[in-house]
Amino acid sequence: MAAIPDLFQHWFDRQGWTVLPHQKQMVARYQARKSTLLTAPTGTGKTLAGFLGSLIDITATKPRGLHTLYISPLKALNYDIERNVVAVVEALKLAVTIESRTGDTSAYRRQRQRARPPNILLTTPESLMLLLSYPDAPQMFGQLQAVVIDEIHSVAASKRGDLIALALAQIAAFSPDVRRIGLSATVADPQAFCDWLGPVGQPVDHLDSPAGKPPQVTILKAKNPIPYGGFMAGYAVAEIMAEIVKAKTAIVFVNTRAQAELLFQFLWDANEDALPIAIFHASLTREMRLKTIAMMAEGKLRALVATSALELGIDWGDVDVVIQVGAPKGVSRLLQRIGRSNHRVDVPSKAFLVPANRFEVLECEAAITAIKARHLDGDVPLPGSQDVAIQFILNAACSQPVTPEGLYRIACQAWSYRHLAFSEFEQLFRFVVDGGYVLRNYDRWHKLVQGEDGRWAPANAAVQRHRQNIGVIIEAGKLKVRRLHGRGGRILGEIEEQFGQSLRPGDTFYFGGEVLAFERIHDMTLDARPSAAKDPMIPSYMGGQMPLSTYLADGVRRLLQDEKHVEKLPAIVRAWLKLQARFSSLPDTRRLLVESFPRGKLFSVVLYTFEGRRANQTLGMLMSRRMERLGCHPLSFTVTDYGLAVTSVEAVTEDMMADLLTADILADELEEWLAESPMLKRSFRRVATVAGLVEQNHNSARKTLKQVTFSTDLIYDVLRKYEPGHVLLQLARTDAERELLDLERLKDMILNFRNHIRFRALPRPSPLSLPVILDVRTERLPGAGLERLLAEQGMEETAEAMIHEVENALVD
Repeated sequence: MAAIPDLFQHWFDRQGWTVLPHQKQMVARYQARKSTLLTAPTGTGKTLAGFLGSLIDITATKPRGLHTLYISPLKALNYDIERNVVAVVEALKLAVTIESRTGDTSAYRRQRQRARPPNILLTTPESLMLLLSYPDAPQMFGQLQAVVIDEIHSVAASKRGDLIALALAQIAAFSPDVRRIGLSATVADPQAFCDWLGPVGQPVDHLDSPAGKPPQVTILKAKNPIPYGGFMAGYAVAEIMAEIVKAKTAIVFVNTRAQAELLFQFLWDANEDALPIAIFHASLTREMRLKTIAMMAEGKLRALVATSALELGIDWGDVDVVIQVGAPKGVSRLLQRIGRSNHRVDVPSKAFLVPANRFEVLECEAAITAIKARHLDGDVPLPGSQDVAIQFILNAACSQPVTPEGLYRIACQAWSYRHLAFSEFEQLFRFVVDGGYVLRNYDRWHKLVQGEDGRWAPANAAVQRHRQNIGVIIEAGKLKVRRLHGRGGRILGEIEEQFGQSLRPGDTFYFGGEVLAFERIHDMTLDARPSAAKDPMIPSYMGGQMPLSTYLADGVRRLLQDEKHVEKLPAIVRAWLKLQARFSSLPDTRRLLVESFPRGKLFSVVLYTFEGRRANQTLGMLMSRRMERLGCHPLSFTVTDYGLAVTSVEAVTEDMMADLLTADILADELEEWLAESPMLKRSFRRVATVAGLVEQNHNSARKTLKQVTFSTDLIYDVLRKYEPGHVLLQLARTDAERELLDLERLKDMILNFRNHIRFRALPRPSPLSLPVILDVRTERLPGAGLERLLAEQGMEETAEAMIHEVENALVD
């Protein structure tokens, strides 16, 4: 094991710290030029372990230029790491230069970084690809010694991970011996990530640090009853506020930006002591986010309401409690958030879970059980998306002329693209050249031009357009939110265009921790003034729902079969489950529970799938089509993470279930549905934007969602008619199946349960069905006079009336 130089050892001693074994081992591996995946619990100096070898080497060799590249998924994490590493460098008086480069970095600073690169550059996947698109990329990265990828679990299994994999392959062409270092506290399958991190056939080593003290995680007890449905846990605001009062500093995590805005208002209204509380999410301006981070670091806040934008790696030692409001959706995700509490080796993290409804109590309990057993979950890297490969082709060509054969050799060194055939890659390359058979008739899509030496270089206009649109995060159209004050105002952040366009003058909404009244939209800016309104709207955001992990779903099923565990649940939840067992059955791991019952003069069928919203949404559409063929006349369906409920004119019988849950529903009904639905157009818009067919940004302006959608819908219709085999149409189908429909998960469920169904024909809704059938997000199916029919059939009953009726009937 490598010895730590005296300069660094003395610094550790002055801090009262011990150099931990995994930190010493990482230095030894660095000096032996070994690439490594380090998995270590939060608060054990994991990030310092990733940097320590570089700091020692830079101090000894005094290199000129870029030595170490650090890649993280979040801007906030970059800022925090820069602050912490700079503090070490300044304390040791090291001659090491460190800078960050993100989308927020000024143009002047970006130019200087390319001309005089720092020794350590902290960046994001998108900014890295931009750097690799410049002609000086070989020189900038030619002497690179190490690449550190932080929170690797959160990016590798995504299109951003595909970007990183291709970037690593490109960097290896410039600097073949560069070390690759991955860091994570919550990798469920380390070998999969070791394979992904290394070049093809050369997986990196895995160093696993022993787990520290287990976190203390409990469900927060509240006086008010836990509701059947809902997503905000408003019943427990007083108790959440009480924990904030007791804590030195608390972080209150929620799952969506809309929840963050609403919960902040709830807490502010309950904040009788006027404690300093702030809000943090990705739609706020950079200035507001940096100010909030600085206030937390300086101990000026007592609580912070935050989304996942703050869950990774941020090191604030004074945070002594984390409160998760709403179900965690995944064990690893929950541990990341819990790790923000007591971010030290010798102190266990402390967290409270606040389920928003009764089903979420079960999910929280399953997560606590998994944490005690030290079990993790999470996605593993998948084959690389080909729209990202298209973006990579043009990105590399912007740096220097290329050939398809040369680029293919580079791309195939990325684990994600190891199985990509040259014929497939050549098809992608041809798309970049001229857009394909139909689009080649338009100069707009001619992006590569072949030179006399046979190599391809970008057309003049293509370079600028590409650099303005690098990345795979496809956002809905955004409006800047300007808070007016007198004749002026200041920008608070961004709101989605669709929500902004729905507002009328005088409408009020939550944003940035206050209530605003809408005035007008002008030049993609929404103007609003402070308001004292008591019932404002909550901004909606696309893609805010996190899917329930398969591991947690299985955990909930197991919990329901564990009588001893059920007896430890809150009394109101125990009573709910006991009523369910008396009246119907409880779901289990062996059979799929399906209930059918009348609602007024209509009928509902409920399937307790526990497969997440996306899979249930897809199953709802497919089942509805099959139910129509069987003469049930479905009218609407409702999905939650836990179940699917379909309302119909005729009842679903037990004999019908064999037809409704069969593998061919994923063929016949799926093909017809996709042909008629806007799903493929949505997916086409995504892949077309990533592949550069259309752009979100043009010069200094950002296109509206309406403009982008109009362009892609028009191109989609033309290609469907004249070139149905176009590569982007193929990619759109693949993307829809993977990203939007969750077909693999749905297929597994159908295969597991198709011959194992427990069907219950009931006289009325069961207790377990109430959170599903009363969910506010009901999908209406097309049909004439639907609203009138629902009213005529007695379907206009309120949730409270239905709950009262069911509970009284069961108690009696």
